[in-house]
Amino acid sequence: MRMQAPLAPALALLAAGCAHYTPAPLAAAPTLAPALPATTSAAPLAVEDVVALALARNPDLIAARTRLSVAQAQRTQAGVLPNPALTGALLPLVSGAGEVPAWNIGLAQDIKALLVYKPHVRSARAATAQVRADLLWQEWQVAGQARQLAVDLIAREQTRPLLDEAVRILGHRNAVTQAALAQGNATLVTAAPSAVGFQQARASLQTLDQTQVQDRHKLNALLGLTPDAIVPLQSVPQLPAFDMAAARAAIPTLPARRPDLLALRFGYLAQDETLRAAILAQFPDLILGGSASSDSSRVVNAGPNAQLGLPLFDRNQGNVAIARATRAQLQAEYAARLAATTGEVGALLGEMTQLQRQLMIVARDLPAARAAATRAAAAFGAAALDERAYVDLITNRFAKEQEVATLRLGLLDRQVVVSTLLGLGLPGVTTLGLADPGTQGAAR
Repeated sequence: MRMQAPLAPALALLAAGCAHYTPAPLAAAPTLAPALPATTSAAPLAVEDVVALALARNPDLIAARTRLSVAQAQRTQAGVLPNPALTGALLPLVSGAGEVPAWNIGLAQDIKALLVYKPHVRSARAATAQVRADLLWQEWQVAGQARQLAVDLIAREQTRPLLDEAVRILGHRNAVTQAALAQGNATLVTAAPSAVGFQQARASLQTLDQTQVQDRHKLNALLGLTPDAIVPLQSVPQLPAFDMAAARAAIPTLPARRPDLLALRFGYLAQDETLRAAILAQFPDLILGGSASSDSSRVVNAGPNAQLGLPLFDRNQGNVAIARATRAQLQAEYAARLAATTGEVGALLGEMTQLQRQLMIVARDLPAARAAATRAAAAFGAAALDERAYVDLITNRFAKEQEVATLRLGLLDRQVVVSTLLGLGLPGVTTLGLADPGTQGAAR
């Protein structure tokens, strides 16, 4: 009973310092929202508004952010010093000439665990930085997808009046010629151009509708919404001015600015520290400590003790080889990613230059096509132009209009992709509060 008084608080304190289990059940139903939150303005959303919503609501991003907690927990675990080992025994007297029970007690520490402590801590620190950089890169990707979907939806919606007009005009001509054909007042040769033109215009409008529905579903999924949720968008895709020369000048700075490249560099640094720890772990196992003991005749002995492993078979050569090969693999992956990134951005800028030239040529021809269609309508109304020529000129005008719209959309798409790859208008790596991997490596 006298022992229970001081023992109870000690046990309670020990239990308070331990982790406790709490259940965390999985979601029982999808978490997709049927509409945007009420706090969101009811006004049509600009492109950057859509980007902000995607960064805040995207389910994959929300799940990815939990990886940072895992990495931070692993970093905490790597920073914990190894525990010493306490041994003891009480040997009651069973028989013989002894007077009292024998006992022994000892305390020991694994020295090799202390040798590899700092490399493991630095590796975990670099691994945490890699996760943070990977998360920022995923945010860039989600922002780029949201921006491109919003731009495509708005830009294609701007072409709908043009396609509606084409369907209306060519549909009317097709109805007239089909009626004349049925009455025997027109030939198949005369009716064919109107029928073909109307079917092409209707197919273009249907393709637009299909693409719009698909992209709206993609945007809703990106925003964590149900497929039938309504996301109102502005009528003009407002994007910041794009400077081609500044984009080209930013290519050499990509290793210090792109989160994916920075993540690979931190991953390489983490593996480099893992290799360092594997090399240090080649030294024999060494356990140092002290012990005391008493035999049954009350003779007490005390002193230091050591345990040294003999590296006859295992000199950690396997782990060293694995760590070295993994580091070489990461080195090659970084070089390949850097080359691919530079080439990708350069290729997209080249495509933008070509699209700008093509757009300039087509836009220059568009007024003439519009004027020819206007004159054709007047001449056809005055019976001064036949059906085929009229339909050809009208169709050519709509084809030129669509060609201009397609080139402009292609230019906008590439602008969005380049802006995403360069991080233009996106959170920079400085927001992570990370030191440069090269600086961290030199600080060892």
